[in-house]
Amino acid sequence: MAGVITAMGSLVWVTMATSKPLVQVSCGYAHTLALTDEGFIYSWGANSYGQLGTGNKSNQAVPTLINMDKERLVEVAACHTSHTSAAKTQSGQVLMWGQCRGQAVAYPHLTHFTNTDDVFACFATPAVTWHLLSVDGDDYLTVAQSLKREFDSPEISDLKFLVDGKCIHVHKALLKIRCEHFRALLNETDEETIEIHQFSYLVYRAFLEYLYTDTINLPPEDAIGLLDLATYYRESRLKRLCQETIKRGITEENAITLLSAAVKYEARDLEEFCFKFCVNHLTAVTQTQAFADMDHDLLKNFISKASRYGAFKN
Repeated sequence: MAGVITAMGSLVWVTMATSKPLVQVSCGYAHTLALTDEGFIYSWGANSYGQLGTGNKSNQAVPTLINMDKERLVEVAACHTSHTSAAKTQSGQVLMWGQCRGQAVAYPHLTHFTNTDDVFACFATPAVTWHLLSVDGDDYLTVAQSLKREFDSPEISDLKFLVDGKCIHVHKALLKIRCEHFRALLNETDEETIEIHQFSYLVYRAFLEYLYTDTINLPPEDAIGLLDLATYYRESRLKRLCQETIKRGITEENAITLLSAAVKYEARDLEEFCFKFCVNHLTAVTQTQAFADMDHDLLKNFISKASRYGAFKN
């Protein structure tokens, strides 16, 4: 019970000391990691294997900022059975430190993994597997891998989209299976080339790639355009993925831009998230150019809602 109380007290300390809301907390065997909404990690607890990521093996009774010369972090991970720590960057890179196959790694190191689960499956002691790992040879491709490889490949495609003067090669059957819009469109036309004018090449290519891979890989500002497309095509899952991408990439500089987009495309959950971020970083957000250029009606509604939220009490 004392350990739980200490951890809760430390979380309060992080929030009060940094004035930054926490978005994720992970607990290891005897250490804790906390991620702020700006992508910084604080750690405290036991450090016999360097699991705090401070560059040494000294235990820390109070939360300590881990200094990383990396891009914004969006995920932290620890396991209650191990002294291992992991984190994931906005671009998908995975870092690890602590007890790694019996060795002590006192500072975060870059790995070849694409998710933090694999860190604990391959390097933690004892190993912990949260999802299935493929043990097939390199010459075997799953269905998902095969589809991904054939995206935008002209070899066996039977349809191409022309966007901003650039071609994207696809397969009619897959598009019909994955998207109601294309099922209706391709049942009415035998064209081998379709021109697209209302969306950019970057956005439309990301949309078609999503149909092949079920994932999106865009920075938050470009994900706004994909959110517009998802709304237009009534792709609810894609719309949710866009919102999650935008949430992970929000900063003080782009918060108002993302809030405006959420309002425009009626993404209520994203709108509330962006609004709370703006209120929690009100001073910095109001000094940005995006705030100065804010639409009058949106500005009026923002000030009114922020006032009700208690943002101007002090």
